[in-house]
Amino acid sequence: MITGPDMSPSEKPGQALFRDQHTAVHASLLDLARDRFSALLARMFDGTDDSFFELANHAHTNNEQNRFFEAMREIRIRRRVIEAEFLAELEAELNAPGHYQEDLRAAADEIDMDTLSLVQNDALEESVAITTMVTKARANFAGELLNFQARVSSLYVHASAQNPVNPLDPDFIARTFLEVCHRSDLAMEIRERLILLKQFDREVLSFIGGILEDGNRLLAAAGILPNLKLGVQKSANSAGEAGTQSARPAAAAQNDSSAANAAEALAAQQQGEALFSQLQTLMASIRNKSGEAAENGGRAAPRDNVHYIADRQLFGALSNLQEQISERPLDDTQVLAVDMRASLDRFLASQHKDGPPPALSQADEDLINLVSMLFEFILQDYNLSAPVQVLISRLQIPILKVAIRDKAFFSKPSHPARKLLNSVAKAGIGWSDFSERRRDKLYEEIHSIVDRILNDYDGDMTLFQTLNDEFDAFRAREDRKASLVEQRTRESEVGRVKAQRAHRVVERLLQAKMEGGDLPDSAIRLLRNGWSQVMFLAFLKEESEHRFNQTVRVVDELTWCLQSRINRAGRERWVKIVPQLLKNLKSGLQDVSYDPAETEQLIIELKRDLTAHFKLASASTQPGDQDDVVGAPRSAVLSADIEAAKNAVERQAEMEDAALIEYLNRVDQLSPGAWVEYSLVNGSQFRCKLSTTIEETGTMIFVNRLGLKVVEKSRAEVAHELRRGRVKFLQEGMLVDRAMDAVMSNLRKISGKAA
Repeated sequence: MITGPDMSPSEKPGQALFRDQHTAVHASLLDLARDRFSALLARMFDGTDDSFFELANHAHTNNEQNRFFEAMREIRIRRRVIEAEFLAELEAELNAPGHYQEDLRAAADEIDMDTLSLVQNDALEESVAITTMVTKARANFAGELLNFQARVSSLYVHASAQNPVNPLDPDFIARTFLEVCHRSDLAMEIRERLILLKQFDREVLSFIGGILEDGNRLLAAAGILPNLKLGVQKSANSAGEAGTQSARPAAAAQNDSSAANAAEALAAQQQGEALFSQLQTLMASIRNKSGEAAENGGRAAPRDNVHYIADRQLFGALSNLQEQISERPLDDTQVLAVDMRASLDRFLASQHKDGPPPALSQADEDLINLVSMLFEFILQDYNLSAPVQVLISRLQIPILKVAIRDKAFFSKPSHPARKLLNSVAKAGIGWSDFSERRRDKLYEEIHSIVDRILNDYDGDMTLFQTLNDEFDAFRAREDRKASLVEQRTRESEVGRVKAQRAHRVVERLLQAKMEGGDLPDSAIRLLRNGWSQVMFLAFLKEESEHRFNQTVRVVDELTWCLQSRINRAGRERWVKIVPQLLKNLKSGLQDVSYDPAETEQLIIELKRDLTAHFKLASASTQPGDQDDVVGAPRSAVLSADIEAAKNAVERQAEMEDAALIEYLNRVDQLSPGAWVEYSLVNGSQFRCKLSTTIEETGTMIFVNRLGLKVVEKSRAEVAHELRRGRVKFLQEGMLVDRAMDAVMSNLRKISGKAA
C-alpha cells in the first residue's frame, strides 16, 4: 500500500488520488490499458477455446475428451464475466494503485490451515505457474517497466521516486486474472486451469511490453519525464570473466547477423529502386507517345514558380488523408476507390498560404500512379473475395506510404507489407458472404488488421511484420481445425460413395445370377436379405479382392445345386459341394452379424429345398444325360461377371460426348485444394475447394473453408457447369505478385516495348 504524509484520516488505505494537472493524461492511460487488455483477453480466450478443441480431438479416452469439451464450455460461459471483472479491477488499480494488492493479502490471511490443506496442491501449482510467468515478464520487459514506473508515479499524489507505484506490474496483472477466475466459479480441474494460465502467459503477459511502450510514449508526450531513459544492465553469469568471455562470441555472431540483415535490406532496397526506375521509364515513354513531356528525356518539364514537396511532407499529407479514412466505418459492402492524386492536390492547396504553391515531383507522381494501378488490379481481381476486397481497398494510402519509405516493396516478395497483403488475400479466397461477417472469426481478424494499420501505421515497418506474424498464427490455428473437419468429411464421403457403388455392383450381380431360374423362396430370401450383405462387405475390402470372388462362387454353387439336372457324376459332385456350401453360407452370415434365428431358419429351409431338388433332379435324369454345369465356376468366368457388373455401373454413371472433352480435360487439371466459385440459377454464388476426387466413380467432393461438404458432382457434371459458365476456377497465387506482373505487362504493352 502506498501512503504519504498528505493523506487525510478520512481517506481509505490505498486510495491514492491522481494529481489534478494530469487528469487528462490519466484518462488517456486508462483508455489505452482498457482497450489493449480487452483485445489481448479476447484473443487469449479464443486461443484457449482452440486449444481445448485440439486437445479434445486428440484425446485418448472418452472421459478425457469430455473433460476438455466441458472446459471449453466453461470458458465460453464465463469469459465475459472474467473479462469484465478483470477490466474493472484494472481500472480500479489505475485509479488507486495498491488497493487490490491489499485485498489479495487480506484474502490470503483469511485462509485457515484446514482450508489450505484441502487446496494446497492445486494452489501450489497455480502459484508456481504465476511466479514463473511473472519472473519471465519482468526479465523480458525490465526497461519498459522501470521507465513506466518512474513516469506513472508522477500521476499520483502519494507516490514519488522513493515510493513508486506501477498499476501495470506483471505480478498484479497475473494474480488479478487468477483471482477473477476463482471468483467467477470457473469449474475446471487443475490441469485445465494450468492450460488457461499458460494461454494467459502466451497471449497477454508476453505482449505487456507493447502496452508499457505505448504508455511510456503517451506519458512522455504529455511532458512527464520526456527525456527519461533508464537502461537495464544485463548481469554477467555466475562464472564471472568466463561468462563475459563466453558472451563475446554470441555478441559477435549477433553483430554478423545484423550486418547480414542490413546488407540484405540494402540489396532489396537497391533492387526496388532499379525496378521502380524501369517502371518510370515505361511511364515516361507512354507520356512521350501521348505528346506530353516531349522534352527532358520524356519526363515532364519542370514547372516554374512551384515548390516540390519532399518525401517527409508527402508522407505527412498522406498521414492526414489516412486519418480521414480511418474515421469512416469499415463495415461497408462497397469498395473504397481513392483518387490519391486529386486528394493530395486538394490537401496541398488547403495548406498553401504564402510563397510558391506546393507540387508533386514527377517521381512522386509516378509512384502514386504505380500504386494506383496496383490497387486498380487488386480491386478488379475476380479471385479476391468481395468482403476482403472491400477491406483491402482501405489500405491504398498506407501502402503508398510504405512505397515512399521502402521501394523494396515492389521487388521483394518477402517484404512485410507485401506478405501481409498476400496472406490476407489467400486466407479470404473462400469467403464471400457479407451476411456472416459479424460472426466470422476470419473477417474479424482481417477487419482488425486493416483497422490497426489505418490507426497505427506511422512509417514503422515492424507493424506489418507483427501483424503478419499474428495473422500467420491465427491462420495456422484455423487451418488445423479446418483440416481435421475436412479429413473427416473426406473419409465419410469416400466411404459413402464406395458403398453406393458396392451396392449397385452386388445388386446387378445377384440379379444376373438369379435370372432364368426358378429358385425356392428360402434361397431368394437368403441371397437378397443376407448374402447380399456378405458380398457388399467383401467388395469394400479391396485389399482382399479374392474374398469377393469367393462370395460370388458361393452364389454360383447355390444356384447350380438348386437348378441343374443331375446324372451320376453330378450326384457325386452335389453330395461333395452341399455340406461345404451350407457351412460357407452360415459362416458368412455370422460374419456380418445377420440375425442368428433367421440364419438358422433359412439354413433349415434351404437344406429341405436342396434335398427335395436333389431327389427330383435324380429321378428325372436319364443315364446318358449331361450336367448343365460341368463343374464349379472358374475364376476367369467369375472375373468376367464382376467386370461386366462394374462396367454396367460405370456406363450408367457417366456418358461423355465429344463436346465435353475440352472441359473434362480442364476439370481433370483441378487438384485437391483448388478453389472454384459456383453460380446458382437464382443468382447467388458460393466458393468452395476440391477436397478429393474418388477415382472409382469420378465423384468430386467440394468443401467450404471450414472443411464442411457443400457440393458433390461427377466429372461430367462439373464439365457441364464449366461449359455453361456456372463454375469458375479461382487463382490462389500471391495477390501483389499477380498485380505487379499485370501492371508491368500492361505498361510494356502500352509503351510498345517487348514483354
